[in-house]
Amino acid sequence: MFDIVHRIGIKAPATQVYAALASLQGLAGWWTEEVQGNDQVGGRIEFTFRALDGTVKGSAVMAVEALDPSRQVAWRCVEGPAEWIDTRLTFTLAEHDDQTIVLLGHRQWREEVEFTAHCSTKWAIFLLSLRDYVEKGTGRPSPNDVKIDDWN
Repeated sequence: MFDIVHRIGIKAPATQVYAALASLQGLAGWWTEEVQGNDQVGGRIEFTFRALDGTVKGSAVMAVEALDPSRQVAWRCVEGPAEWIDTRLTFTLAEHDDQTIVLLGHRQWREEVEFTAHCSTKWAIFLLSLRDYVEKGTGRPSPNDVKIDDWN
């Protein structure tokens, strides 16, 4: 098994960061504008990623496994790219000084493949979008995210 792990500090209280991770409105502000579903434990959230011309580039459905206010959001991928199915995503929050530290884990990839490298870089970019969304009020969700290769 292979894991992607990233860490970022956000100058905001954990309650604000948590809201950006645990609500449909928050997720649309930094990951992808096209989010729908049920953001409560046991619910499913569907994310659609498009190119600027409207072409669908990908999608994923996450089952919400755990919500621990201001501490953690946990999902399991139930639909999407084959490499993502049954992977687990956790956003763990901890306040240190004037920042909330976010530790993202995209875990249990069956194997390390080229798509893993793409996703690792994109997660780093989207975490920067999360930081901008929480700190400045404007993120760069898909389709306006930073493009890194021909897969997005």
